[in-house]
Amino acid sequence: MLGKKNADTKMSTLIGAGAELTGDFTLDGSARIDGKIGGNVTVTGNLILGAGSIVTGDVQAASVLIGGEVTGNITAPEKAELTASAKVLGDIATKVIVIDEHAVFQGKIDMNQTVPDRKGKARTAKAVRAGRKSAKAAIAEALKEVEEEEKRENQETSQTAETVEKTETPAAETTAANTSEA
Repeated sequence: MLGKKNADTKMSTLIGAGAELTGDFTLDGSARIDGKIGGNVTVTGNLILGAGSIVTGDVQAASVLIGGEVTGNITAPEKAELTASAKVLGDIATKVIVIDEHAVFQGKIDMNQTVPDRKGKARTAKAVRAGRKSAKAAIAEALKEVEEEEKRENQETSQTAETVEKTETPAAETTAANTSEA
């Protein structure tokens, strides 16, 4: 689903536009819902909620593509996408979120899902981001390095000037002494 084409994306269940279900809907596989469900929806695979769908309850699936209405929280560890016709009133927990500019969304988004690191250890997305510098911190660090480099250059220039001054002073005194003797 959502750009992938393989056996995992085949819709095993379709709830048509005229169907209404009261109660929780649970499915091992992927589904497309175009009807109304008054209860929680739990799907182990991918879920498509068509433009005319209405779900009043929490939604949980590996990834969701929402074109209809959801009043409840959404948990989609892989990806959540809200199309232009989507209307969501509730919180979303996912790793990847796509919201069309015309979609209606009222709630919070939690993208702190656990993600594997390069060594296969599970880390939260927040921990992954914490290991990176913010742009502001990187700029501040770069400016500090430039200032320190300028300070070192100024010190080197001062030391060179002092050395030159010390070597020129005895010569000037000798010249002055020679002039007064003559």
